[in-house]
Amino acid sequence: MGLFSFFSKEKKQDLDKGLEKTRQSVFGKLSKAIVGKSKVDEEVLDELEEILVTSDVGVHTTLKIIERIEARVSRDKYLGTNELNGILKEEIVELLQENNSSDQADFSLTDIPKPYVIMVVGVNGVGKTTTIGKLAYNFKLAGKKVVLGAADTFRAAAVEQLKIWGQRVDVPVVSQGMGADPASVAFDTIKSAVSQQADVVLVDTAGRLHNKVNLMKELTKIKMVMQKVIPDAPHEILLVLDASTGQNAIEQAKQFTAATEVNALALTKLDGTAKGGVVIGISDQFKIPVKYIGIGERMEDLQIFNRKMFVESLFN
Repeated sequence: MGLFSFFSKEKKQDLDKGLEKTRQSVFGKLSKAIVGKSKVDEEVLDELEEILVTSDVGVHTTLKIIERIEARVSRDKYLGTNELNGILKEEIVELLQENNSSDQADFSLTDIPKPYVIMVVGVNGVGKTTTIGKLAYNFKLAGKKVVLGAADTFRAAAVEQLKIWGQRVDVPVVSQGMGADPASVAFDTIKSAVSQQADVVLVDTAGRLHNKVNLMKELTKIKMVMQKVIPDAPHEILLVLDASTGQNAIEQAKQFTAATEVNALALTKLDGTAKGGVVIGISDQFKIPVKYIGIGERMEDLQIFNRKMFVESLFN
């Protein structure tokens, strides 16, 4: 499949616009760092290191990138500053590939179990419920039958918000109201999805992090009751993170990956921040594929993550 085969021109333009603040920050600083210099030397690499760290790529990941570029400089003996941008893109794409951030084709979910169960986790305020609504919209647009489960029962607003999204997207929402047992809601959601022969199930969960032990118990219980209906559910545990929080998003990822087996990531609010480099840092640190990115408020602004397109847009 070609790089541009599923990314329409409009999607690419949306991505460019969504990453504008980060691109201006990174590329602007990079341009200043190399002005008047003809080759990549120690001073340029020091400047590049600072640019990547301040863009929330993270110290550990930044050092990896710098080491890769140093190896290229050593191997090629001479590296012009005019080549730096292209080499930087190549090395980051390769790093993302090593970290399992594979390019996903579309929302058609071919060759997967049916119903495909996605348990969505993340703290309050990161855009978790909104991401669920946008996923439902995109799956439905791809011709899939979707069921939502309102298992974030500790906030009445979360249940109501999911119901509103269900109405907007025209998909059923299974709920029991505030204070209900989240595992009971998850159980009812899976049973309902099976009976309706749904293709995709999205289950919202509580976004509390004040007690990791309780969080772990709750998420484990939800998984166990799902498995009473579908033995290998959930097929995907999607952690939603707010990219605009930078290093705090990395801390949240630590907490949730310790509490449950996260196997996919969604990074939201990239359009409102210059900290888009956190996508690279999180992918590298946790070796969990970034699957979706949020680049705006429209339902179409949740995109499937394409590592090549992302890096091209970031450093273009």
